[in-house]
Amino acid sequence: MVRGEDEEELTMQLTPIAQLIDHTPPFSTVCLQGSSPSEDAEHQLRLRWDALRSRLEEAGAPAEALEALDAALVGGETDPTQIHTEGRVLVADADTVLLDEPWDATRGQGDAAHVGDAPAVGDYVRERAGSAVLLVAVADQEGATLRRVTVAEGLSTEPDAEQQVEGAGDGSVHKPREGALSHRQIQRRADEVVTQNARSVAERLESLAARWRPDAVVLAGEVQGRTALAEELPASLESITHVAERGGIGDEAAEEALAEDLLLITRRLAAGRSQDQTSRFDQARAENRVAEGAAAVRLAAEMGGVDTLLLQADRSAPEEDELIAAAARVDAEAAVTRAELPDGVAAVLRFEAPTEVTRA
Repeated sequence: MVRGEDEEELTMQLTPIAQLIDHTPPFSTVCLQGSSPSEDAEHQLRLRWDALRSRLEEAGAPAEALEALDAALVGGETDPTQIHTEGRVLVADADTVLLDEPWDATRGQGDAAHVGDAPAVGDYVRERAGSAVLLVAVADQEGATLRRVTVAEGLSTEPDAEQQVEGAGDGSVHKPREGALSHRQIQRRADEVVTQNARSVAERLESLAARWRPDAVVLAGEVQGRTALAEELPASLESITHVAERGGIGDEAAEEALAEDLLLITRRLAAGRSQDQTSRFDQARAENRVAEGAAAVRLAAEMGGVDTLLLQADRSAPEEDELIAAAARVDAEAAVTRAELPDGVAAVLRFEAPTEVTRA
């Protein structure tokens, strides 16, 4: 039932980046690091933004872009505490904010600001590739609360969407305490109701999974409810299903425990993805379908040959922003690996590497 830790392969499609670079440069990128909650979060955010704005001005950011970023960060329409604690990634073109998402894409190195011909989104791509969209079912014997949650390091596990499902079973799910013969029929009926309820939840899960396309399904809640639900899942969901052993939605402590388990599951997904990408790269290398190093990847992208851009997890590549933009233009996807790469970057190609790529 529960999928192995190393079987998932998640990547980030670079389509959102391609949509950014369709706009007019220069691009101003702001990355705010997530910080501890503070009573004066609004004041702290204003100080942080003022420092970043000065950097952008010195780097030549257009005044219209600065005004747009100012409105997005401290204009009064957003929650300053949320921005201060979760972090933020924003990208503006000459006069409009194009990307505004709650991510800490700083790798613990502090707030950053950049102006250039391409958005500085390398660490944002790393964070997105290390995240997971989870379809979470917090079940009991009568139904379930279904949530879509995007989970990543430092990101709140507040659900993006939530639905309540009441089981279709007709009758009580409570079993008699005594084991008398007269109670067996009641117990059997209670078991049937639990199964019917679980089947209703499983059907809704299957429908939502087809619409939301989660990276994983997570079963949580009381043991009896999630066990019954696990037995009713369709084969299409079994292979991506995990179990959160702790937590629920009854109170704050239960929510915190569930959030910790969801983050643990996401870390396992990311570890499995990294191993999968390394194995895939090794196989492609044996078939001469790779580009290694910044110059080779750039040339391969210009030829339209990049299928997957591989970024080293803990190292930025030379001219990384331009490489990501070039890969996005040819509809590539991005993945992250912990393996050492020449210049911190490589690519799996759509065809055998031409001589000029292998020699670059």
